[in-house]
Amino acid sequence: ATENAKAAPGPPRLNLVFMGQGEPLLNYDNVLSAFRILADTRGVGIPASRITLSTAGVVPGIERLGREAHRPRLAVSLNARTDEIRTRIMPINKKWPIAELLRACREYPLRPGEKVTFEYVLLAGVNDSIEHARELARLVRNLSCKINLIGWNPGPELGFQTTSDDDIRAFQAELRERGVANYLRLPRGRDFYAACGQLSLASQGGV
Repeated sequence: ATENAKAAPGPPRLNLVFMGQGEPLLNYDNVLSAFRILADTRGVGIPASRITLSTAGVVPGIERLGREAHRPRLAVSLNARTDEIRTRIMPINKKWPIAELLRACREYPLRPGEKVTFEYVLLAGVNDSIEHARELARLVRNLSCKINLIGWNPGPELGFQTTSDDDIRAFQAELRERGVANYLRLPRGRDFYAACGQLSLASQGGV
């Protein structure tokens, strides 16, 4: 290369999440193998800090992941403040209820500047009231975490409704008032059933 040659552009800033393809912690060895290839500079070269593994709450898998020297960030689908509600919308809660799940998250060895991400899908009349926000803040108050708020993507025959924009903003404000970092994930593709969860429904003949 000559002295005046321009440096080659680096890789684009990518954020990659293992989700939507089955529970990654039930396919642990293959997922970690894929992560190592993606993060290796001889592979894809995505920094580990930009790769996240999202789990429905497989506690033994969370504990195992925490023992890895080189691993992705952790995100957990929480979605409720009580076992009754979470079991209704996430049957996995029967095996690993909220208290056990949060215990594993509290014991998870975080690196400097790292936080556990909790994903919380807002369902109208189910888990989206101000009282739910207060209880959620109490649940996570001793955790280094942030919460991703996700509006439900409606589809026929699923039995849930989307929380209104005003109620989402009120829920978000209540969490912030109580010192809980949270972010609202904007939906894309709802109008033609291409948002998260809707493509699966369509493939099963629900749309």
